[in-house]
Amino acid sequence: MTTKEQQTKLRKATANDVAKQAGVSKWTVSRAFIPGASISGRAREKVLAAAQSLGYRPNLLARSLSQKRTHIIGVVIDELKNPHSAMMLDEVTQQLQARGKMALLLNITAGDNYKAVLAMADQLQVDGILFLGTLLSDELIAVAQDLHHIPLVQVCRNSSDTDIDVVNVDGYQAGKTIAALLLEQGFQRFGYMKGPDTPSNHLLRSEGFQDGLMAQQIPLTLQLTAGSYDRQAGYRTMARYLANSAPQARVEAIFCENDILAIGALEALREAHVSGIGIVGFDDIDEASAPAWQLTSYSQRIDRLITEALNRLIEGKASDAGAWSQGELRIRRSHLKR
Repeated sequence: MTTKEQQTKLRKATANDVAKQAGVSKWTVSRAFIPGASISGRAREKVLAAAQSLGYRPNLLARSLSQKRTHIIGVVIDELKNPHSAMMLDEVTQQLQARGKMALLLNITAGDNYKAVLAMADQLQVDGILFLGTLLSDELIAVAQDLHHIPLVQVCRNSSDTDIDVVNVDGYQAGKTIAALLLEQGFQRFGYMKGPDTPSNHLLRSEGFQDGLMAQQIPLTLQLTAGSYDRQAGYRTMARYLANSAPQARVEAIFCENDILAIGALEALREAHVSGIGIVGFDDIDEASAPAWQLTSYSQRIDRLITEALNRLIEGKASDAGAWSQGELRIRRSHLKR
């Protein structure tokens, strides 16, 4: 290595340094690092060899800004204690990376920093914002609408706001499917456990479940509200119900709004030595299939949902509701009449 090359390596090498060493223009250096760009094979080889010699790395952020795209997607999420949130994050980051994009994680669990968090996304000039199962309050929607220059897509929860595109599983049909499953067991008294006390049309699981029961002239007799998607909340809610109800008056089966609530409910049943109450969850988290629980659940197929959401967010291409909006029932043992 020459003295000049050593001096260049002591500071951060620039595209101009590479251009001089390779004997090409600065624009040729730029094109050499863009897949599919118009450049001869010989010129690309010279540029890459010079770049390796000088320790040069292209400034992708600067290039992105010059192209008016940063290739960064803001990912807004709350309820991070919910294992389903981790599943969604894993899926979306993998899919974004496969598309040459990066995720900027925006955690709004605290609920009081919407403006600061979304302002950060705006300042970093993200190309779009993906809401992962987020509870969209009026305030959050108002703040998001200020970012009218970028696309907004909500996944795994409904929204009535026309500025936010929605990609969600057909929760109504899922609820009806779960009702049919439990009716097949011969149960007659049914309950539903929800997490936060939000309008049911955010998910439509409860409506589908109730209509599936009413198709057989069986009403929903119990609705429990845990307050959050938290295992302990599910446990406390079920334990309180068991303590305040006579065995002969209890429901025979409960559809829980998600798996972590269902596991909490199963813990309470086990601790109280109560059997005979069927439990079904939703989301099919990893723990659902554990031998200790064998939780019957409904998979949202988040792989398909995220693919559809990113197609809309990045490419502006929407598919009609079809395979991506249909989840899959995962039959195990927790729903069985014992």
